[in-house]
Amino acid sequence: MKKYFLSLLLLISSFSYAQDLVYTGYFNNKALSGYDTVAYFTDNKPVVGDKKFVTKYKGADWYFANEEHLALFKLNPEKYAPQYGGYCAWAIGAQSSFASADPEQWAIVNGKLYLNYDADIKAKWDKDPSGFIEKADKVWPKLISE
Repeated sequence: MKKYFLSLLLLISSFSYAQDLVYTGYFNNKALSGYDTVAYFTDNKPVVGDKKFVTKYKGADWYFANEEHLALFKLNPEKYAPQYGGYCAWAIGAQSSFASADPEQWAIVNGKLYLNYDADIKAKWDKDPSGFIEKADKVWPKLISE
């Protein structure tokens, strides 16, 4: 009976919880766990955002370290937002699946920000970022439309 109930619960939950366009975790609505997405480009490092500088974009709350970064994002959010909604880029490309991402595990490739799950996954990503991007770009539209 337990197996039946667990199977039913998993089946129902997989249909009832579609993935959001932007990864925010379960307990808040912060994109990038509150890190400043513009800082990756301007400071070349992850920087935690400040609750004084917040905007909404694609249903998530985006935090910034200062007014300048907030203004840059508002002018061109597509330039600064991480690819694949901030989900793990390796998981999207290698497994066609969603996984959370660690804002400390990042790369900018051809002017675009990519995040990965952890340091081990980032090491896998670093072996062929172009290949994973090519695969992920193909599957991402299908993943978010399901």
